[in-house]
Amino acid sequence: MTDQNKNSTNDAFDSLELPSMTPGSLARKFGPGMMLMMTGIGTSHLVTAPVAGGRYGYALLWCLPIAYIFKYYGFEMAIRFTHATGRSMLDAYATAWKKIPVWYVLITTIIQSAVGQAGRLIAAAAVVFYFFRLYLGLDIPGIDDDGELAVYGFLLGVTAVAIILRGRYAVVELVTKIAAGILIVCTFAVYFVQPAPVSGFVHFFRLDAPEGSWLIIASFLGLLPTGIDVSLQASEWGKAKKVGMGRLRGPMEERGLAKSFDAFNARKSDLSIDRSQLPVHAQEYCRRWFKIGLLDFRLGHVISFLLATIFLVLAAVWLYPSEVRGNAVMGEIARIFTDSVGPHLMIIFLIGALAATYSTAFNYFDGWPRVVGACCRNLFRSTASLPRTSREELSEAQRKTWYSEYNIYRATMFFSLITSVAIIAGLPRPVYLVLLASALAYFVAPVIFFLNLYYCLTIIRKDDKVFYPSMFATWFGWLSLVVFTGMSLILIMQRLFGVSLFAA
Repeated sequence: MTDQNKNSTNDAFDSLELPSMTPGSLARKFGPGMMLMMTGIGTSHLVTAPVAGGRYGYALLWCLPIAYIFKYYGFEMAIRFTHATGRSMLDAYATAWKKIPVWYVLITTIIQSAVGQAGRLIAAAAVVFYFFRLYLGLDIPGIDDDGELAVYGFLLGVTAVAIILRGRYAVVELVTKIAAGILIVCTFAVYFVQPAPVSGFVHFFRLDAPEGSWLIIASFLGLLPTGIDVSLQASEWGKAKKVGMGRLRGPMEERGLAKSFDAFNARKSDLSIDRSQLPVHAQEYCRRWFKIGLLDFRLGHVISFLLATIFLVLAAVWLYPSEVRGNAVMGEIARIFTDSVGPHLMIIFLIGALAATYSTAFNYFDGWPRVVGACCRNLFRSTASLPRTSREELSEAQRKTWYSEYNIYRATMFFSLITSVAIIAGLPRPVYLVLLASALAYFVAPVIFFLNLYYCLTIIRKDDKVFYPSMFATWFGWLSLVVFTGMSLILIMQRLFGVSLFAA
């Protein structure tokens, strides 16, 4: 590179605006990590946790720290990888032999976009069903309870898809954050009306598996704080955000400072970036955005854990013993609020509950199709030639090409809508569907966890002290994978072969 080219490169990178690290500014810059949290503070918190507390009291409290502690690095590694390379985690998967991990993700994601989305959508539909049928006393003439649930699921799904495709997510995200904030404040306030006895928290450290609880345990470990497969969505969201290394990767490739990545002649070394090639100012720019990404994720992780814990112990205090099942499940869960504070709190709970459950389904309507599109981008040359998911970034001819990443993204979204509503109509059991969807996320999680950890450790440069995982993160990441996989095997043995989960 000539001196003139070097000066031009430095000028381009030195003009980058460093993101402010003040608390107010950070809140506005949060994105993928917050979306990770919002996908979890829906079905898992508002259905699974109260079901566990209502049916088994405090007995399953131990699942929460295990899920949050031992799944942490499964998520962080995907976020770390995207900030370190400017590429998606699925691009790393494409370097494997025969692209087997990409095929695995594609198949499991298509299944999840149907069965998993049915579990998320029915939770939001259950809130609407309770509000109209049991709170206001209104129903749809000529349709039974199960049919109404499917109708509400369809309407919510169509609304979400329409908003996403019109690109108005920012407004929905703002409204959802406000409503979810109401739910958070109400939940903490109700908890302090009658806190759980200190003796109940002993179950954080006491492994117990009451008879019939295996599905709830798998659900907790699968969908708290959310499914590890969502780490791939977060990686795609992080790449699409185009900040930090995600913004600089393209210019670096153009200037010969980084290798161009070809998914069909893929080598892991092509994804690695030598950050020292950048001017000091640009290095600081990347470091700050990485720190913002980690803070974004970690704050959401902590808030999610606190809310899950509170919902479980509130159910143990106010509902136990109760089966917590049926189409009116939201009314049963709402008793936590109405019995503790009064009936006037019901409408506040319903607003927050709808925001939380709807945001989960909403994010998945975008996330899973985005992952399917990314898989196709790395599997099929024709799709790779049109690697965009934004309508605005495609020409008119490209928009009409059915195999473009954008059109695959759209087609998957419609597939998810149609199949999830069909499943709700054929199997209208809100609690069971939520638990089944959560358990499904759990059983695919160990593979995603391993791949995220492996590619982070083998692609990010070891001499990069900012992005390469610390020794603690590396060892605890492998330990977490072993624990998580072991729990999966134990649950499978209990369910299929009748092996006792614990000597309870």
